[in-house]
Amino acid sequence: MTTYVAMLRAVNEGGRGKLTMEELAALCAPLGLGNVRIHGTAGNIVFESDRTERSLCQSINRAVGEKLRRPTGVLMRTAEELRAVVQANPFPDARFRLVGVIFLPKALPVRLLTELDLGGPEDVRMIGREIFVHYPDGMERSKMKIPFAADGTTRDLTTVSKLAALAGA
Repeated sequence: MTTYVAMLRAVNEGGRGKLTMEELAALCAPLGLGNVRIHGTAGNIVFESDRTERSLCQSINRAVGEKLRRPTGVLMRTAEELRAVVQANPFPDARFRLVGVIFLPKALPVRLLTELDLGGPEDVRMIGREIFVHYPDGMERSKMKIPFAADGTTRDLTTVSKLAALAGA
């Protein structure tokens, strides 16, 4: 069995995609996921399965989409991948709550970052399928847009660390 962490996009965000964590846990039950744990209110699911990442993403996406009556998105990492994300943090001196990790479905060309107009004090680095952003003034104050990350979902490094711990990484 592999331990996975699924992170849902646009759930309980700015009044959109209202889904209680009890409802989310109930959606997971018929999908055959083992040892399901829900963390926070942003749609973080830790579970075990022998299925492939692609198959799991499709099943979770379909179940959540039917419940919300609109498409969502699911980004998935194994426990080991999540641990590696925490260890790869390119901003070791920054407070974890000020580092956002944008999880992407696939790695993108690094050249996209060089073409990005930050327009603020943020610092951005791409490592694998993740974009790390240091928000020195806080995520909520940032005006920065990363258009090529629209298919991703963001969690601060505090949450990522808690998810990695919950997953046993």
